[in-house]
Amino acid sequence: MNMKTLQVNKTDFSKILETAEILIAEVEKALSQNEIVMKRVAEIKTGKIKGRTENELNEYLKKRGAKVD
Repeated sequence: MNMKTLQVNKTDFSKILETAEILIAEVEKALSQNEIVMKRVAEIKTGKIKGRTENELNEYLKKRGAKVD
């Protein structure tokens, strides 16, 4: 396999690296949120914590001053 050389100036490389780090952090955040949700659902199913209905959530939000449609 014949590999070609690509030259990237230091400033551009730094921008690319910074963008990659941001994207990696965003992917990590998205994946960990899924794990958090799955853990929460499991806790609700086992009765470890009490799940809330949408109406209960809306009432809570109204008490806190949020506008609920």
